[in-house]
Amino acid sequence: MTSHIDRVVLIGVAGDSGCGKSTFLRRLADLFGEEMMTVICLDDYHSLDRKQRKEHGVTALNPAANNFDLMYEQIKALKEGKSIEKPIYNHETGMIDPPETVHPNRIVVIEGLHPMYDERVRELLDFSVYLDIDDEVKIAWKIQRDMAERGHTYEDVMAAINSRRPDFEAYIDVQKQYADVVIQILPTQLIPNDTERKVLRVRLIQKDGIEGFEPAYLFDEGSTIDWIPCGRKLTCSYPGIRLHYGPDEYYGNSVSVLEVDGQFDRLEEVIYIESHLSNTSVKHYGELTELLLKHKEYPGSANGSGLFQVLVGLKMRATYERLVSAEAPLVAKASAN
Repeated sequence: MTSHIDRVVLIGVAGDSGCGKSTFLRRLADLFGEEMMTVICLDDYHSLDRKQRKEHGVTALNPAANNFDLMYEQIKALKEGKSIEKPIYNHETGMIDPPETVHPNRIVVIEGLHPMYDERVRELLDFSVYLDIDDEVKIAWKIQRDMAERGHTYEDVMAAINSRRPDFEAYIDVQKQYADVVIQILPTQLIPNDTERKVLRVRLIQKDGIEGFEPAYLFDEGSTIDWIPCGRKLTCSYPGIRLHYGPDEYYGNSVSVLEVDGQFDRLEEVIYIESHLSNTSVKHYGELTELLLKHKEYPGSANGSGLFQVLVGLKMRATYERLVSAEAPLVAKASAN
């Protein structure tokens, strides 16, 4: 199984449950092709099942409920081109099922609560993204979902959120400082006292100085830009749309930030915004907009989260191609010897 894959590229996707990881993974599969990509959900490394967690009084977010040694050994083996026997956490029963064989693939994505928590696992990653949803937005979404679809009361929803919060802040949220890119979803600044959270402000925080990663920028690299696009070229109903770009600092790191506040009425018009962005890692003019249009039905397509998920996917593709092409001469040289 290992001979045809010379380089396994490892991607980490971190964030709390319900923050858009599954949509982002679908966008990556569109970009790379499902056959090239293997996704590992890190819930499979829970060392305690649901009943045991209850007995010990710990949540799944707590490192004590997870086997980081096994996670590191198995992810390292996959990156070295070796197959593994990965445990399975069964979400329906809350039990740990017998393991399954996972073979290495060109791209292995580890997604879940802790991809960047353990330093050993973090060091293995070739590219990492953290999906960061602001508390106010998360609460509004959870209330809408759990009260409408699951019949929970407002008090139930808030109790569930508050019971997870200490562990979330201690073990999950801290990982965003290590990510190459953070996609941050915040309440809009365009509507005063907005409570619906349907219009969102989305920020793409890109770490500077990472080898082979060139942050995307708007108009002029390194400048600070606030832009309200022309209404004739970008149809915008109330409350309109605003973009921002500029340098910033994030957890002591120098970063470049792109921001979209508001939503797109017509996705095909995103080409107007794309034409003013540089370093997007597209292979042809309009590719970013094409990828967004391909799945208009994906959540977040009409706002900055869809745009930035596609943009981050393009950056991951560029990283993959750079690493694989760097590896090719070494492989050729080794076979010649």
